Amino acid sequence: MRLFEDPEIDRKFSRMQWRMLFATMIGYTLFYFMRKNFSFAMPGLQQDCGITKSMLGNFLFCGGIVYGLSKFLNGIVGDKVRPRRMLCFGLLACTLVNVAFGFAPWLASLFSGGGDSQSTALAWTFGVLLVANQFFQGTGFPPCAKLIAFWVPPKELATKMSVWNTSHSIGGGLVAKMCGVIMGLGVIGAANQGVGMWRWCFWSMAALGFVVFVAMLVWLPGTPKEEGLPDLPGTETKVAKSALDAGSAEPSGPSAMKMVFMNPVIWMLGAINFTINGVRALVADWGPTMLQEAKGMTPSESGTVIMLFEFAGIAGMLFAGWATDRFFGGRAPRLCVFMMAATAALFAAFWFLPSGGAVALCLAGFCLYGPQALTGVTATNLSTKRFAGTSIGFISLFSYVGVSVAGKVFGNMAQSSGGWTLPLFATMATAAVGCALFLMLWRTKANSYGD
Repeated sequence: MRLFEDPEIDRKFSRMQWRMLFATMIGYTLFYFMRKNFSFAMPGLQQDCGITKSMLGNFLFCGGIVYGLSKFLNGIVGDKVRPRRMLCFGLLACTLVNVAFGFAPWLASLFSGGGDSQSTALAWTFGVLLVANQFFQGTGFPPCAKLIAFWVPPKELATKMSVWNTSHSIGGGLVAKMCGVIMGLGVIGAANQGVGMWRWCFWSMAALGFVVFVAMLVWLPGTPKEEGLPDLPGTETKVAKSALDAGSAEPSGPSAMKMVFMNPVIWMLGAINFTINGVRALVADWGPTMLQEAKGMTPSESGTVIMLFEFAGIAGMLFAGWATDRFFGGRAPRLCVFMMAATAALFAAFWFLPSGGAVALCLAGFCLYGPQALTGVTATNLSTKRFAGTSIGFISLFSYVGVSVAGKVFGNMAQSSGGWTLPLFATMATAAVGCALFLMLWRTKANSYGD
């Protein structure tokens, strides 16, 4: 698709567009490496450090709330600052926190005198570090969302943003396998040359994070204007164009209120994100523990299943983006109705089928990750590129309230009931609610650029 009449500008814009996509994919993948590694360290934290499921559930709850608030606040900030600076700052901060995770017992010993106080200090240390990590994790998505909205035209956004969204599953899948292998190298609770294997889930990801931080400083482009290129054509609203023609700027405050905070569809997308991420939390946060306890898998086997779940999600996102642009005219909620219904059915199959449960779980990843990607596409197109970071940050606040609630509730359910049947039934019900909410958005327009 040609965007500019000048062929040289068009070629350079296209080249920079793909560079932006791949650079932000790599950068955000490393955010995932340094966030989802905690789930694979959890069995080791339980047995090696005496951290209980209830404590871990509390950590996940607080961390999820902080992450959601951080994405929301940094979404607003991200619409006003240079994206390269924000992304690089976040990567470096998460790298340092992940290094500190590995030294948590030593840090805890500085604030306790041993005995029971040592255990309490250790729990608090892990909790504080998790919350800090989640806060800095919130600086990853907003600059990526801003760059995508500035470089990709609305008619291609579902397809190309779905390509970008594969970074979630690439990150989640690779970290699942890598940390599964790391945890499987030694007996959980024992030590390898004096160091518990759970530490290397953090230290290895931190080393990769630092390498990518340096790469992003050099390789990540800014907005088209920052790279000496014209703005993307067809991405101004009529109000903004009239204001610019008159020699003034579009008022940002009232427009942000109208396009995001007073838009009922954005609020509905937030509620939908709550359900999607509530479902995803069962696998992303508790998946390794659930598969090992309920299905009798080894750490390495559970890592492989989670990796395949995430990689199936990649195919689901690519399919959902392509199908939305190709068959639904950019109206993503229509496709999502069917994908969320299939998600609920496949989680039921995972639990009740005597064989083939792992296959059903992977297919659930295919169906779940399509809607997850498309809520961001819908929010971006409805709020326009000017407020892409704000709108996605806002609906992400709901996402990680869902993650935090699910992380705590599922952990408490498993602890109190002594099994994973109850959390699975809650997951199926949550997916069904998400399907019903998408159905309510069936008539939503494709974008707001004509308004």
